[in-house]
Amino acid sequence: MHIDWMLAFWLGLTAIVAALGGTLLMSSMQGRSNTRASIFFENASGTVFLFDGETLLDATPGARALLQASTGRGGPWVRLLAYLAPRFSGFEDRLAQLPGEGRIVMSSAEDAGVALLLQAELRGGLIRITLHDPESAARLPGLDQLAQRAMQDELDQLRATMAQAPVLVWREDGAGAVIWANAAYLMQASRTLEPGQDLTWPLPRIFERTATTQGAQSQRQRLEPAGGPAQWFDLTGIAEGAGRLLFALPADAAVQAETGLRDFMQTLTKTFAHLPIGLAIFDHQRQLALFNPALLDLSGLQPDFLSRRPTLFAFLDAMRDNSMIPEPKDYRGWRKQMTALEKAALSGLYEETWSLPSGQTYRVSGRPHPNGALALMFEDISTEMSRTRRYRADLELGQAVVDALDEGIAVFSQAGQLVMTNTAYAALWGHDPAATLVDGGIAALCAHWRGHSAASPLWQEAEYFVATLGDRDPWGGEARLNDGRLVTCRFVPLAGGATLAAFRLAQPPDTVLEVMPEVATVRKTA
Repeated sequence: MHIDWMLAFWLGLTAIVAALGGTLLMSSMQGRSNTRASIFFENASGTVFLFDGETLLDATPGARALLQASTGRGGPWVRLLAYLAPRFSGFEDRLAQLPGEGRIVMSSAEDAGVALLLQAELRGGLIRITLHDPESAARLPGLDQLAQRAMQDELDQLRATMAQAPVLVWREDGAGAVIWANAAYLMQASRTLEPGQDLTWPLPRIFERTATTQGAQSQRQRLEPAGGPAQWFDLTGIAEGAGRLLFALPADAAVQAETGLRDFMQTLTKTFAHLPIGLAIFDHQRQLALFNPALLDLSGLQPDFLSRRPTLFAFLDAMRDNSMIPEPKDYRGWRKQMTALEKAALSGLYEETWSLPSGQTYRVSGRPHPNGALALMFEDISTEMSRTRRYRADLELGQAVVDALDEGIAVFSQAGQLVMTNTAYAALWGHDPAATLVDGGIAALCAHWRGHSAASPLWQEAEYFVATLGDRDPWGGEARLNDGRLVTCRFVPLAGGATLAAFRLAQPPDTVLEVMPEVATVRKTA
């Protein structure tokens, strides 16, 4: 069999070339389809958005630039609403009617600047929103004016913000020269100029370069304008390449507050230093945070020990070692007592009197402070307690002297209240006024006397005498008890409007009274 080898070679070569050409064509078509990532052409003009609900499916390059320039924060739908809502009144309400109408057209508000046209269409469940600027489109058909206007609006807002900001802002180059400043800085710089002098380039420096040269993030500086009060500013710098961006925030209020706080603390410190009451303040960790000099004298502790900020229990242990705390029977009971002290002081209920072995007496109070702190106050009341004991002893001595008298005594205050009686009075009238009478007034006692004696105007006059104010003269009378005994009564005014009522039996001790049904008679004992 004869084979034409030349023909076969050409047929095979032709097949290979055809296969390579088909492969190249397929790759070219696939690459072209991959380069087109948008349903809009990359060079498409206009501002067109395609949404599926609130999900952005596609947008023209100008529309994407508009979304990037929007001041809203969030997804594309939120950014678009932030841009359209101020310019198209009732846009959201009209958009809610789109499913029923299918297509809406709106024009921007009159106060929105340049007139804009908005067209929204519902196509196959997708929302297509188109923005038109007829004047700009006619003027520059190849340029997306909406995106440019959005960026220009944002730039204008930033400029207006910096111009109206009450904060001083400026930029410095690497050499420290002021190359830019906002309006607040310029106004402050103009106050430092001489009369008739104007601002020139480069702008004058009004703050020292300490923050710039040292690279400090923040510091406080003082300005003293000519003819004006001093001003304080907090400076903050941010590096920008070789230069820096600096901010100066007014700090007058902060300086005044700090000065007032410092003065108050100095006054408080001086007050604590001269306070005779020992003060110990423990923080929330129960470490000594503050104490005054009086605590050194009252506690007997050394300054170096207190300056090491001991804990509450270490402080109380040291006082116990110095015998400045009442000694309990056992140490465990003392610890429980100190734990109860801390709990009671936190609720503000702790107040006790400590009688020390040395004879001194302390009044110890515990009070809660903010943030879990605790304050203990130690007051030496030894003199007060001695005076109280002496006064109590004098009262007891005076009562003993009055009880030794054989004459019944009752003393009334200026208001007619019973102040004191003696043993002879209780024996004569058969009662203890302090224990048996709820009302210790003269009226109640006169009623008691009247009930235990024969009828007599004496008690009415006695009640009137005790209740009378002003100058009074002593007087007396007699009363016959129900058992027939005769009592001599006398009423004497005392200092301060008080009144003394004295009662004495008129019969000798060796007589016995016998009461008859009608008349009381006296019979001598054999």
